[in-house]
Amino acid sequence: MDHKGKLYLIPVTLGDINPFEVLPLSIKKVVENINHYVVENEKTARRFIKSVVPSKPQPELVLFSINKYTDPSEIPSFLEPCLQGHDMGVMSEAGVPGVADPGADVIKIAHKKGIQVVPLVGPSSILMAVMASGLNGQNFAFCGYLPIDNMERRKRIKELESRSFNEQQSQLFIETPYRNNKMMEELLLQLHPSTEVCIACDITLPTEFIKTMSVNLWKKQVPDLHKRPTIFMIHKKN
Repeated sequence: MDHKGKLYLIPVTLGDINPFEVLPLSIKKVVENINHYVVENEKTARRFIKSVVPSKPQPELVLFSINKYTDPSEIPSFLEPCLQGHDMGVMSEAGVPGVADPGADVIKIAHKKGIQVVPLVGPSSILMAVMASGLNGQNFAFCGYLPIDNMERRKRIKELESRSFNEQQSQLFIETPYRNNKMMEELLLQLHPSTEVCIACDITLPTEFIKTMSVNLWKKQVPDLHKRPTIFMIHKKN
């Protein structure tokens, strides 16, 4: 049987910060030894690699991009270096690969091809928000982006609040950062006054802000979340 390379899932920072403030040294060792990567954003991936291993020659890197513009039929070919015996890395634009990230498509194919998948330790904004929220860490769901259409978004907010109450399941979601303030406005309008809302913003960065309060209390001190990566988390308790 031919020797296959491994597919390493390499976490990156959640913003502009020294990588070794939030990442273990094991990341550096892996990046030193890998030249083939599947990445969400080539520019940010190259910058991250340079920050972790400054001496690594950039021209030696082979990067395959996977994002909303990628033709799905091309994705299996990205893993050809692994099939030839080379270890490969998968990188998200921020945080961990495969979670709210298109890298999941590559990982799924790797399993089908018998390639060993190796997840590495690093910051996940979703899990860190749950950790810090004080809401239900035993039962929660990440729902991705809510609808852009105003009516559909309001309906979805109500649905998630109802689910959190009926199933005692905390509900997490995200928004495009420049629309965060509009999302916060909608939550305060649509949710029950006693529903708890956690805002986890700029996680791991110097400007980190994480707070859980009822809708009633949030109305008295609405934060400015404009263009700041934010996880929203809601829970209506019995």
